[in-house]
Amino acid sequence: MSRSAELLAPAGSMEALTAALRCGADAVYAGAEQFSARANAENFDAAGLSEAARRCHLYGAKLYLAVNTLIFDTELSALDALLETAAAVGADGCIVQDPGAARYIAERLPTLRLHASTQMTIHSPAGVKFAKQAGFCRIVAARELSAKQLKAVCEEAERCGVEVEAFVHGAHCMSVSGQCWMSAAMGGRSANRGCCAQPCRLPFTADDRQKDACALSLKDMSLVSHLTEMTALGVKSLKIEGRMKRPEYVAAAVTACRAALAGQQPDLRELRAVFSRSGFTDGYFTGIRKDMFGTRQKEDVTAAQDVLQPLRETYKKPRKCAVLNAHYTLLPDAPAALTVTDDAGHSVTVTGDIPQTAQNRPTDLPMLQKQFDKLGDTVYTAGTVTAEIGGMLMLPASALNAMRRDAAEQTDTARIRAHTPEHCLQTPPALPEQHKIYADTPFRVQIRRIEQIAGLAEYADEIGALLLPLHLVKAYLAGEQPVPIARCMLVPPRFYCDEAAVLQMLKDAQAEGFSHLICQHAADVQLGNERGMTLHGGLGLHITNSHAAAFYADAGLSDALCSPEAPDMPANCLPLGRMAYGRLPLMLTRNCPVQAQAGCGKCQHRLTDRKGAAVYTDCTRITEKPDYAELFNAVPLWLADQPQKLSDAAFGLLLMTDESAERVREVLGAYLHGDLSAAPQKYTRGLRIQQESANK
Repeated sequence: MSRSAELLAPAGSMEALTAALRCGADAVYAGAEQFSARANAENFDAAGLSEAARRCHLYGAKLYLAVNTLIFDTELSALDALLETAAAVGADGCIVQDPGAARYIAERLPTLRLHASTQMTIHSPAGVKFAKQAGFCRIVAARELSAKQLKAVCEEAERCGVEVEAFVHGAHCMSVSGQCWMSAAMGGRSANRGCCAQPCRLPFTADDRQKDACALSLKDMSLVSHLTEMTALGVKSLKIEGRMKRPEYVAAAVTACRAALAGQQPDLRELRAVFSRSGFTDGYFTGIRKDMFGTRQKEDVTAAQDVLQPLRETYKKPRKCAVLNAHYTLLPDAPAALTVTDDAGHSVTVTGDIPQTAQNRPTDLPMLQKQFDKLGDTVYTAGTVTAEIGGMLMLPASALNAMRRDAAEQTDTARIRAHTPEHCLQTPPALPEQHKIYADTPFRVQIRRIEQIAGLAEYADEIGALLLPLHLVKAYLAGEQPVPIARCMLVPPRFYCDEAAVLQMLKDAQAEGFSHLICQHAADVQLGNERGMTLHGGLGLHITNSHAAAFYADAGLSDALCSPEAPDMPANCLPLGRMAYGRLPLMLTRNCPVQAQAGCGKCQHRLTDRKGAAVYTDCTRITEKPDYAELFNAVPLWLADQPQKLSDAAFGLLLMTDESAERVREVLGAYLHGDLSAAPQKYTRGLRIQQESANK
């Protein structure tokens, strides 16, 4: 039966993979022991991946390998070894976050399909176009899209010849995927390296009267009731989240989705019982964002006890997925032969014992049918049985059973071979040129509110560039302009709610003479290139290795910010800068936690964690109210007294958030002229990412 959309299930273990396939998944995604965004799942070694591929391809299902973490230059040899395994087992595709990994894979294993992970923050038509040009055949859309926004993404994908994969059930991160540094900042466990410690599930509050509130914990999403609508929008792959979940969860989710796609009523009670956080939400998809927050309660845990055993029964035996027709040939003085053909046309012939002259009851067609029907724990259902029998011959049931088993096993092999892609490894790509040491490090200043401009006046001539939020252009033009437009770089929204509106704002700014653009996600790069602007990479591009730098150089960037997660400055064919001052962005969220808990009228721009630390919280309002909120670290990065840490940087970024104009002036004085009296009482020296995060 042809299906309009692929049903894609998570496989954090072999049992979960088996549950997915036996309950009806068309494809599964799994991680290896390295570079998996779910490093704490059981995951698969080389032998496990081989067996996983065999099981998938027996069912005619796809196996997608999740290589969806950031990678360091020192890990490229490990990536190469993983690609050799992927080629050997016949993986069907690779889900990638790191653009450097994508570049490496495209050169090393060009026959492997590339899927752009949701960690790449593709959420608009321009992002889709960029992904297509970068060599991706599928994009995994951001989870925060409304039906209208997802439709626009699918329409562009159809024009480009790119597939869209969208999440339909599972955990909701508070942050837009790929734009969260909270776990890294609060404990060195990087979400971008597969080791998120989920600090967001702990108490955070915007209201001191509700100290135990969990203002950053969303309910799990469930769009099971919207699958037909999503398919109609153009979604080609319906993705279930959950590589950290138990096999029974996978079975329940796949079964519910399969029922919904068949026009049946899914068992949502069972789905909620196996795992939920106070129920489910479809708020982003429908645009009705009420009651989206929830935590795991005691009753959520106890509800699972009654459904686990029945769910195990659903994947206890193989799912019948093919009809097997049989033809027996029983002739005197010749080995018996059995030819089987499945409904996909795979055909094998096996031979058995020489039939004997019947002394009592001869072997006839009903007997052959009876024995062939005993396909038991295989993926096959018996179809038509025919026979050529030369006289009164007899073959015992044991011999017939042996032929049936042999035929089924050989058909398994034929099906697996037919569904396993053949890959061709190419010469590993060489590293780009080595990094440079700069005699002088200019500083770029990024502001967040227009009032901070007044703090720039004294040092305006010494600033390398002013990074100006796109929505503040009109206010900048209407007031004092201490930094000339020629040295201003526009900072677009970190998430496009309305791409057409953003594009119009860019056009209007260009008409005023602005020509430089900071790019923080794929859509920025695409729109900037289309508008002929000079492009500069921002924090959201996650440049942690040399191939990522080369990727963005090829995409037209003139320079970029190195990721704060990189342990060393990558070799750079692209000039790379470092963040030198400011509150590190912890989270980008489409659901403002302050608005949800306390309301905008009571906003004090902070969330307090269980230890009393105040996380600075602010929203951006461009086309919606608000478009998104951002959370920033409680203390700023401070390197004014350690200039040697910037000696390998093409520039240093001074990121202003809640600073007053006077504080902006003090910070500039410290970095430009060494006035260290401006040092904050509390500060951080940067992220200390645990190096083993991507490798068990």
